[in-house]
Amino acid sequence: MLKRLFVKNYILIDELDISFDKGMSVITGETGAGKSILLGALELILGQRADSGALLHKNTKCIIEGTFQLSKDSYLEFFARNDLDFESETHIRREITPEGKSRAFINDSPVNLTTLKELSQQLVDIHSQHETMLLNSGLFQLQLIDAYAKNQKHLSAYKNIFAKLKSEKQLLESLKAEEAKGKADLDYFNFQLTELGEALLNNSEEQTQLEQDLEKLENAEEIKEKLFSAYQSINGGETTLLSNLKACATQLQSLIKFDTRYQEFYNRLNSSCVELKDIADELEDAANDISADSQQLQIITDRLNLIYRLQQKHRVSSIQELMNIEANLAEKVTGIGSLQDKIESIEKQIIQLNKELIASAEVLSTNRKKAIPKIENEINKMLVEVAMPAASIKIDCIDLAPVDFNNDGGNQIKFLFTANKGGAHKEISKVASGGELSRLMLCIKAMMAELSDMPTVIFDEIDTGISGETAAKVGSIVKKMSENHQVIAITHLPQMAGKGHHHYFVFKTEGKEKTHTSLKQLNDSERIQEIARMLSGEQLTEAAIDNAKALIAN
Repeated sequence: MLKRLFVKNYILIDELDISFDKGMSVITGETGAGKSILLGALELILGQRADSGALLHKNTKCIIEGTFQLSKDSYLEFFARNDLDFESETHIRREITPEGKSRAFINDSPVNLTTLKELSQQLVDIHSQHETMLLNSGLFQLQLIDAYAKNQKHLSAYKNIFAKLKSEKQLLESLKAEEAKGKADLDYFNFQLTELGEALLNNSEEQTQLEQDLEKLENAEEIKEKLFSAYQSINGGETTLLSNLKACATQLQSLIKFDTRYQEFYNRLNSSCVELKDIADELEDAANDISADSQQLQIITDRLNLIYRLQQKHRVSSIQELMNIEANLAEKVTGIGSLQDKIESIEKQIIQLNKELIASAEVLSTNRKKAIPKIENEINKMLVEVAMPAASIKIDCIDLAPVDFNNDGGNQIKFLFTANKGGAHKEISKVASGGELSRLMLCIKAMMAELSDMPTVIFDEIDTGISGETAAKVGSIVKKMSENHQVIAITHLPQMAGKGHHHYFVFKTEGKEKTHTSLKQLNDSERIQEIARMLSGEQLTEAAIDNAKALIAN
């Protein structure tokens, strides 16, 4: 229940602090006095978007705060889930800065608008004039029936199946498209894979070695000639490097008897002779190993040409990259083969989900069809109470084929209406006037209020388009709703105002620079004066005052 509303610096409201109580509260005031502004302020703390244009004083922030009396059993789960402190008197505050930034708080803890809306949808139901247009919405009509039929859990289960089925169908289409493309590419992949496989590419260093061998074979004669020349210089004739060193060693050996340090020179030269002899022998062997083998040259050339061709074809520059491509191709070929298994598995899953969806839709449909006669009966009874004795509503429930099922089940709902006895029932939008729409919507709201634990219901000029005795009957319906809910009704009709337990008056005051909107709660005497004014205008008559007293008394 809404206990208090505080508004500061919002449109024409400088500052307002007003308390509300249980039962039925009515809000009246002259046209343009600011009744809609008050409702707009309330909607802000219920999560509606706003900007700096809502500020009365552009350099000061706007603050709107509502205090709600909450039942712990009904709201504890929400507070726990959102990590908020529960208080039986919960404060919701909204602030809008001059820069247009908005902040929201629940019990002084900052929250986003999504969280705020989630809570507000459990606190207040606002019915405004334009909401009557919802009566023409198939979705609204379906939601109304599901609410009456208590289909919430069944509908949630159905939606889960529907969403999963939709997801599986999308996946199936994707896999089939992938398979079709894969099959078109399979021959090409296999050809490439065979070509790479036949190349026997299993050594990433092979190309480097082959290129070295090729260069060696192509320059065999030059290599052989230079190796042999080096051998000749060291030990290939009578006068060579080695023979000269040996002669030097002999000379030093003959001097050892004169000085022992010559022994060291001799030993080092002798070691050099041995090392040169080994080098000469190895140079000779290396020269003898070199041969211009044309057959081997051709083998290496052919192998390198194959590698170069594959690299050019696949736009790479190494054997390792070719090996990676081969592995990827093998994976693709294997993957194409496994797609069929996945497709078959998903197709089986879709068949099963379709069966579950049909069964779930049948539960929804059965409950809806059971609820429809009760809904028709209740609404038609209330239509009599709001001075529409000849009017009646008829609800068609059309079964859809499984292929046409949607997110809300397998039924199409149509509300049909007639205002005249014996008249043909037609779509509401084609036959109902504005006043009839308002009363029909009120009947629906009253019926749903009996099923709902919504603490507060607000009617914004529900009595538009009606007057006289009809307005009094509409007021009686609204007042009856206040037995189980806090009802706040913004009205311009005295018949409705007379039904309230509490009466608030919206008025404008002219300041030096700005016009301000204010709200006050009327006492008994002021209430009589206000309702009399609504009956006769500014010139109050005794008859109007007596009539006002009678409206309040009745």
